Amino acid sequence: MNQNEQKLEHFKGQHRLPKFAIPHRYDLTLKPNLHVCTFSGSVIVNLSILESTRFLLLNSIDLVIHESSFTDSNNHKVVPSEVAVDKDVEMLVLVFNKPLSVGDGVLEINFNGVLNEHMKGFYKGTYVDGGVRKNMATTTFEPSDARRCFPCWDEPALKATFKITVGDVPLELTAISNMPVYEETITGDFKTVCFEESPIMSTYLVAVVVGLFDYIEETSPGGIRVRSYCPVGKSENGKLALSIAVKSLELYTKYFSMPYTLPKLDMVGVPDFPAGAMENYGLIVFRETELLHDDLHSAAANTQRLLIVVTHEVGHQWFGNLVTMEWWTHLWLNEGFATWVSYFATDTLFPEWRIWTQFLEETAEGLQLDALEQSHPVEVEVHNASSVIEVFDAISYQKGSSLIRMLKEYLGDDVFQKSMSSYMKKYAYKNAKTEDLWSVLSEESGVEVNKLMDIWTKQTGHPVISVKLEDCTLQFEQTRFMSLGLQGEGQWIIPITLSVGSSQPQDKKNQEIAEKPWVKVNVGHTGFYRVKYDGVLTARLMKAIQDKCLSPDDKFGILDDAYALCEAGEGSILSLLSLMDLYREDLDYVVLSRLINACYNTAKILKDAIYDPWNHLNQFFIDIIVSSAEKLGMEPVPGESHLNTLLREEVFKALATFGHKETHEELKNRFQIYINDKFTSILPVDIRKAAYISIMRTSSAIDRSGFDSLLKLYREADAVQEKARTLSYIASSPDPELVKEALDLMLTDEIREQDTIYVTARISLEGRETAWIWLKENWDVIVKRWGQGMVFHRFIRDIVTPFSSHEMAEEVEEFFSNRVTPSFVRILKQSIEKIRIKAKWIEKIRQEESLIPKLTRGLTRTPVKT
Repeated sequence: MNQNEQKLEHFKGQHRLPKFAIPHRYDLTLKPNLHVCTFSGSVIVNLSILESTRFLLLNSIDLVIHESSFTDSNNHKVVPSEVAVDKDVEMLVLVFNKPLSVGDGVLEINFNGVLNEHMKGFYKGTYVDGGVRKNMATTTFEPSDARRCFPCWDEPALKATFKITVGDVPLELTAISNMPVYEETITGDFKTVCFEESPIMSTYLVAVVVGLFDYIEETSPGGIRVRSYCPVGKSENGKLALSIAVKSLELYTKYFSMPYTLPKLDMVGVPDFPAGAMENYGLIVFRETELLHDDLHSAAANTQRLLIVVTHEVGHQWFGNLVTMEWWTHLWLNEGFATWVSYFATDTLFPEWRIWTQFLEETAEGLQLDALEQSHPVEVEVHNASSVIEVFDAISYQKGSSLIRMLKEYLGDDVFQKSMSSYMKKYAYKNAKTEDLWSVLSEESGVEVNKLMDIWTKQTGHPVISVKLEDCTLQFEQTRFMSLGLQGEGQWIIPITLSVGSSQPQDKKNQEIAEKPWVKVNVGHTGFYRVKYDGVLTARLMKAIQDKCLSPDDKFGILDDAYALCEAGEGSILSLLSLMDLYREDLDYVVLSRLINACYNTAKILKDAIYDPWNHLNQFFIDIIVSSAEKLGMEPVPGESHLNTLLREEVFKALATFGHKETHEELKNRFQIYINDKFTSILPVDIRKAAYISIMRTSSAIDRSGFDSLLKLYREADAVQEKARTLSYIASSPDPELVKEALDLMLTDEIREQDTIYVTARISLEGRETAWIWLKENWDVIVKRWGQGMVFHRFIRDIVTPFSSHEMAEEVEEFFSNRVTPSFVRILKQSIEKIRIKAKWIEKIRQEESLIPKLTRGLTRTPVKT
């Protein structure tokens, strides 16, 4: 049908923009009013009409459209006869009486909107100045919220240049955007800030921030001005991020053989932000916790997280900004690569951190989500803009980056780096699909990468390889691994690696097994797959672990696979507990942290599965960990490694969680001293979380002094790290009454909307029913206040998934049957599936119930106190 014959209703229900008009340049003016939290604006778009049409369609939602007009190349101006907004698909339709001719033209639109409180589009934030809370304005547009700020062609492939002006800025405030300021004009108490025109980029990367900041700056060796904008008086806390950003720019410039393309790079920490950070071109916006480093309040884990986040976002300036995915189906090209290069950069800058070994935790997270029936392919079909947010998950980030690492290991470092340079050169300022990357890699390597990798990115799930030893021959078989224990379909081309060795016999009893070699498949756990060994090979590997023959990476992989197989009903809980016992003497950070994670999850499932009145199971988990704590001690050791500092935090958190009496008493004593003297060294920053756990695990409605003290600490804390740390355990009391009180705090102004993620993440197991009731009772309030974005998703995931019965899965399904929307349908289905996985696992565990206490008593080396 000819465009001129179409009617307005023909565009109803279309989620993608038609291709008969494309933008080239936006001249955007925004005027925020921070007093009444509204904004007005105008946009002048230079565009090309590719097909004669009576309609112009672009994206817009939550905006009031005023005057609009189109001027063609002959300077003929026409006004639309009808202006309509389809809220369902978030489109603005301009209808003209006569067809617009093919050729160039200019579209002008005036509009206004509200600075919303949902941290989407152009939104209101608040900061404290001299004890007074004041308003500021921030944008966050990814994936599809630029349309909430100005009418635009809001799809990543429709790139254009942007000339941005921000008016009505109070003189005391700073306005920042993607490009440097080229002019400021002052009118009374306000100023208008004009920015240089940007290179071509996607709408989701446009950014504006208006607020009160101090900043520090450096110039990179390549001449790029880099700034770190911080809250007033805290610019020194931006030094570490600034240093890392400058080093990362140089590192990536060299690795990709492509310079950073803008004249400046700004980083700004804002008090209200839905994600960790956002990579807007030339203006990276962070949560303050991810940008600021405080020597007194930043634990080693905070420092490491800062490095990963900064290098991730700077990496996006190449992967995502310079070369952008063609559509959200290829989101993983942005997020998978940015995750991978963040570890590459961190390893280059701090090789002693052994960050690639820690990357195994990313792989484990990707494998876990990908084992769900409700997982999705890396290249996931996205039809509805409102559902894009759901694929910012462990498939796009963790699985995506793990596949990149697996492929790099297969092709080799030099070939991979050369390919990345060629890819950047070929697609700079353009958009790319997954097949474009495969094509470049194939050309540079001589390997048909698309045949190898298509099945990994287009197919849901990953394989489990069953390995058998038959007459000195290894036999391999693959099936799709699923945590529900179902037989999944699919086949993969798998880059198998294996190592072979032999253990040294300690006595005659072990002579026979020691003479027979052990085999470890998936060396270094770099492949994205599970491995299941037969009984013979399992016994030999357990002996190899006992004799310390394996690398930390391989020990991590064996334990992670064993836990996943057991959860899926493919292994015995008794065998898993026996394997965990072999790790008790290990002091390697990544191994022991994976062991602790397995202890947490196994303890939770056993608590639901079996009756243990004498607490034998808890004592077993304490016993596994306590010797490591004794070796590390609570006090930091001068000159100790970063990894030991990380490990101390994990070990004492675990002992506090499991209720180790001596740990509780010591940490509670130290906490009492700390709350009276915040500058004391008695409670080092890296064990504060453990102390807060101890305080909350021994708090109740009868004796609520610990809860009140922690809440007071939150209210008085100035450092954002300390506020996040205290909130993380405020709902971890075993007393449901205190859990509800903590949850109710989220509905007040006392906790910022962005910070609720800390509260919901660690609700006590005893408080899960209370949290579920609270969620149901406050559902309408939650939806209204948090919208349906990233923070909102955490309410679903954190409150629904702790349950472990089919009855609860059905109750959750019933509650949401008439409440679910496209923006969280996938998250909900995944959360319900996780409940069913645990319910099925409990059924399997109960078949071994009578043997479990006996085994744990036999493995426990410290006598059980009853």
